[in-house]
Amino acid sequence: MKCPRLFVTGPLPSSGPFQLDDDAAAHLRVLRLRPGNPLTLFDGRGGETVAALASVDRRAVHVEISHHVDVERESPLSVTLVQGVSKGDRMDWTIQKAVELGVTRIVPVFTERSVVNLNGDRLEKKLGHWRGVIRSACEQCGRNRVPELADAVPLQQSERALGVQGLRLLADPAGGRSLNAFTRPAGVSIALLVGPEGGLSDAELEWARDRGYQPLLLGPRVLRTETAGVTALAGLQALWGDLG
Repeated sequence: MKCPRLFVTGPLPSSGPFQLDDDAAAHLRVLRLRPGNPLTLFDGRGGETVAALASVDRRAVHVEISHHVDVERESPLSVTLVQGVSKGDRMDWTIQKAVELGVTRIVPVFTERSVVNLNGDRLEKKLGHWRGVIRSACEQCGRNRVPELADAVPLQQSERALGVQGLRLLADPAGGRSLNAFTRPAGVSIALLVGPEGGLSDAELEWARDRGYQPLLLGPRVLRTETAGVTALAGLQALWGDLG
């Protein structure tokens, strides 16, 4: 059986006994592992920890930590994905694949044509769900640092979460330049804006261009919202990141 890889809320000690948090413990109970089974743990602060399952009961799951491995799998490219919120599994899929492709931060935004209406408790529940998708994707793909999920806000309020970005790109099927026509940004810091299912309105496109977003054409075909961001991330990583 492949060695399970689990995110824990930590911080993890360098060695010795450790009690897993409820989410990680529930995951291990489902796997029905036996004491002595090897584990890989990470707490999102960098590196990963080699451990073994010590005991499992209804109240707690304990592991024995062996040592810390100082390994990093982060891309040299820092990309913030500003993603128009899409329906159900589409948003989950986008987030999952963006994590696999090395995204640094995800900013969910609501736009004029968003078909998803979230607020209050429903929004908090959805944000918690998306954080779970991010952690699970990190467990699967080997990342030891967990990408940040910003609060979901209207597009016009997303500037607060961006900070200074070396290059701002706007996925625009109506026209623009291809990726290889852009110059590698200083500090390799990029913001990538992708609209929801219905795309961005004319007013939102104008707003984005006024704030330095440059139209990016992702080939001659019109891509779905869940495909556009992932395609752009893959292209960016191949061009300037760690897929080349």
